[in-house]
Amino acid sequence: MESLVEATSGAVGSLLSTTILYPLDTCKTKFQAENKAHQHQKYRNISDVLWEAISTRQVLSLFQGLGTKNFHSFISSFLYFYGYSFLKRLYLKKTGLKYIGTKANLVIAAAAGACTVVVTQPLDTVSSKMQTSEFGESKGLWQSFSESTWGESFDGLGISVLLTSNPSIQYTAFDQLKNRMLKEKMRKRESGAAASPSPEALSALTAFLLGAVSKCVATCITYPAIRCKVVIQSAESDETKDGRSQLKTRKTVSGALHSIWEKEGILGFYKGLQAQILKTVLSSALLLMIKEKITKSTWITMLALRRFILVTRSRLKSS
Repeated sequence: MESLVEATSGAVGSLLSTTILYPLDTCKTKFQAENKAHQHQKYRNISDVLWEAISTRQVLSLFQGLGTKNFHSFISSFLYFYGYSFLKRLYLKKTGLKYIGTKANLVIAAAAGACTVVVTQPLDTVSSKMQTSEFGESKGLWQSFSESTWGESFDGLGISVLLTSNPSIQYTAFDQLKNRMLKEKMRKRESGAAASPSPEALSALTAFLLGAVSKCVATCITYPAIRCKVVIQSAESDETKDGRSQLKTRKTVSGALHSIWEKEGILGFYKGLQAQILKTVLSSALLLMIKEKITKSTWITMLALRRFILVTRSRLKSS
């Protein structure tokens, strides 16, 4: 039941944080997806994307693909947190340890992330294409799926698997810091009042700060791969026929690397880093903050539901 609680609270937290920050995510993704020589760039900074939406009266298009993104976010977060919690509990049970080490935590987080990516990659690809489409021209989920081949639905799968190191670093750092803080809280609670059946939880502010710090470090380390992934999964723009042949080569990791290097140089691999840090740090911090607050209430709800089912069964048997 603990795995189910972790998965549910993580998925709900991801859903809320994605919705709140979605306009920023759209601006960030469109800025990252542009891969042109400096003198031909349409967007000089992320604010240019926002101004384009305002000037063309397409402000609502900042939310294009929100439904798909939320669906992907909910499914991927649920699968990740369920797998991560399950594998972590299995490891502790097999080893007989009370706490998981950093190395084991990294391996477990990476394994849970890799399994999640393989299942949810088509949704990730479609949501990226919807976000990077021209404002007002984004296609629906089913139309985007129907116009793509099975292979195209998995564009960027290899680099997505590589990027599982990002949440692995983040959640490992978060869990280690969290465990140290909660140990002290548990000691005080055990020496005081009677133990509660629900687990101890971090305060909202503490969870927010820990989430921000851990995600910032992970993002800086993995950003070049993030930029390549966005370029690979971006929607087709109005290019010439020669440009379309170049676009096909960009759908591979080597093609994306070569394209960024040729047109933008070494700094191109870090284009949009500030926007990425702002969005991902806020998103992850909100996710973990919401998750920590939801976990306790979800735990109590699950216990109450379990007790209700047991009482109902016993009454039916007695009757």
